[in-house]
Amino acid sequence: MYLSTVSRPDADPPSSGRPRRGLALVSGNVVALGTVSLITDVSAEMVTAVLPLYLVLGLQLSPLAFGVLDGVHTGASALLRVVGGFAADRFGRRKLVAGVGYALSAVAKLGLLLAGRSVPAIGAVIAVDRLGKGLRSAPRDALITLSTPAEALGRAFGVHRAMDSVGAFLGPLAAFAVLLVVGQSYDAVFVTSFCVAALAVVVLVLFVRERPPGEPTDRPGDPKVSVREALGLLRSRPTRRLLLAAALLGLATIGDGFVYLLLQRREDLGLRWFPLLAVGTSLAYLVLAAPLGVLADRIGRLPVVVGGYAALGATYLLLAGPVHGWPVLALTLALYGTFYAATDGVLIALAGPVLPPRLRTTGIALVQTGQALAYLVSSVLFGLTWQAWGPDTAIRLAALAVAGVLVVTVLLLASPSRLFTRKVPR
Repeated sequence: MYLSTVSRPDADPPSSGRPRRGLALVSGNVVALGTVSLITDVSAEMVTAVLPLYLVLGLQLSPLAFGVLDGVHTGASALLRVVGGFAADRFGRRKLVAGVGYALSAVAKLGLLLAGRSVPAIGAVIAVDRLGKGLRSAPRDALITLSTPAEALGRAFGVHRAMDSVGAFLGPLAAFAVLLVVGQSYDAVFVTSFCVAALAVVVLVLFVRERPPGEPTDRPGDPKVSVREALGLLRSRPTRRLLLAAALLGLATIGDGFVYLLLQRREDLGLRWFPLLAVGTSLAYLVLAAPLGVLADRIGRLPVVVGGYAALGATYLLLAGPVHGWPVLALTLALYGTFYAATDGVLIALAGPVLPPRLRTTGIALVQTGQALAYLVSSVLFGLTWQAWGPDTAIRLAALAVAGVLVVTVLLLASPSRLFTRKVPR
């Protein structure tokens, strides 16, 4: 099950010097990228924490309409992820492509002010924000994989995602504080979010290196990555298995907004407490991301990913169960945070070394695109099911989908071939 620890002729060279063990420090580029993600997530989660209330309770959107917008929130970036990933590989400008993505997402926060109460305009602004995320995610993750030896990818992504989750933890608290100060003024949240996002772009420009240590510079006459070479990734059987598994896992995942709306509805929470639901998830993510990353390096990344989706299935079952109260609420948020900690970075760590360095960004973009498109379908279907048969039936069907997808994922990725079972020597 050690897909991400395959020895390849074109794999990243081993790090020089003394081997790093345990929770040793990761590279400076990973820390810089983690800082950018931390600041960006403060901005993003400020908006995410209030957007479901603004759309469903403020604008009176139906569950289906919210599902479409929520799917657009992730799915709109799908094709641009591949274009951005290919451009970053072809021209060797991963930092530049990522920077454009971060800048787009920052500007989108101001776009929410101009959109007013127009649902189509809000949908367009959300799409721009996700286009920015689509551009930046693959180049950022590729820089992490290229800044880290293969045997430490779980730890590197765990540290990065832990820093990212600090931002996710602070963002809803910041939104909560702004709303306490100015009342139910969502515009103030959007303006504050833009200022924070702009700071993240500045940190990226000043501190993230375009070429991590150990990556050779391009020489005049070196062939650039071609479309044909990028399409060649799809001829690799392990890559095809990975892409299919990623898409299926995305299909079994509903949006955070739905999870928090269901919790608010079940527990009859006051609206002012709604932004704090994301804080509980982010706290569990923050605590577990780095330890689960280290665990994935030791026991295999696939078992950790499977465990994460098992936690997601348990979350859905709790949302559909008859038991109420604060202990169940806390357990639900803890399991939801565990899901993110065990899957978000670990899945990319699992994929990284299977992809050649020249096409690393393109390959990661393909994985993320498969998940984004599947997530778009999942959000629309969940919203439609909620509207047709009610939230309880919808969430039970989601739990059933997680169980079925996990079985297929294990069959796809737990291959007996050497490619999936061989460890990298330490």
